[in-house]
Amino acid sequence: MMCIIKNHVIPFYAVIIVLTIVFYFLSTLLHMEYLLRQRRAIYTTATLFLYLGFLSHALGLGQSFHEAGHLPFASLRGAMSFFIWLLVGAYLLIQLRYRLPVIGSFMTPLALVLVMVNMVLPEPTGRDYSFVYTSPLFPIHVSFAVLGDVFFALAFIIGAMYLLQLREVRSKNRGFIYHRLPSLEILDELNYRCLSLGFPLLTLGIITGTLWAKSAWGTYLKGDPKEVWSLITWAIYAALLHLRLNSGWRGRKAAIMSITGFIVLLFTFIGVNWLFTGYHNF
Repeated sequence: MMCIIKNHVIPFYAVIIVLTIVFYFLSTLLHMEYLLRQRRAIYTTATLFLYLGFLSHALGLGQSFHEAGHLPFASLRGAMSFFIWLLVGAYLLIQLRYRLPVIGSFMTPLALVLVMVNMVLPEPTGRDYSFVYTSPLFPIHVSFAVLGDVFFALAFIIGAMYLLQLREVRSKNRGFIYHRLPSLEILDELNYRCLSLGFPLLTLGIITGTLWAKSAWGTYLKGDPKEVWSLITWAIYAALLHLRLNSGWRGRKAAIMSITGFIVLLFTFIGVNWLFTGYHNF
């Protein structure tokens, strides 16, 4: 599908990408303004732009599916775009449940940065990866893994908010952040909920990934760098949940480890594809 502007033919998908970035950018600006001014009208407008960005992003993913004939998972850019879309959607669902609009002031900048990073990621190569789509396990594997990553991203955001609030609580002169962020108890509980949702999803993603690898390559594990770092990421979150449940690792320690785990997760998601060569470099 094409759009024609002053005799220039512009791909429809390019228009959708631009609109999505503009909507996310405007939502980020308004969410930051809401953090400063705490006006309900500002938050309502910011949320409206976020919904518009979410819908235009969904349209872009649908257009990619229509043109390619398969879900846009086999490229890093496609998987990253899917991750960002789910991150925004998960935040919008959380808002319906918890009514904590200040989270948007931290989530939207992350989503916007990731969208911009995704713009400079390399395009998929012309190599034939049609074997990827022969098994229904592949989209199931990616969906579970990306959903797990989304909840870990939210745990990262909430962990950062926790550390900011903790600094304010310990300060003699509590600044404006103290009165705008939820209590430490609420943030710690949200952090745990996100971790407890993300971990089983990532586990299912790894399990279905090994089953898909068996059908695609004839072996469950090939020692691929992505597999190795995925297991490292899984081990970090497994240790965090174990320490939290059995050793009382709550509050500050859990927040720091949530941030550390997400940094490793981002390296696994993006960095491994750039620095190493393996079967996941689609």
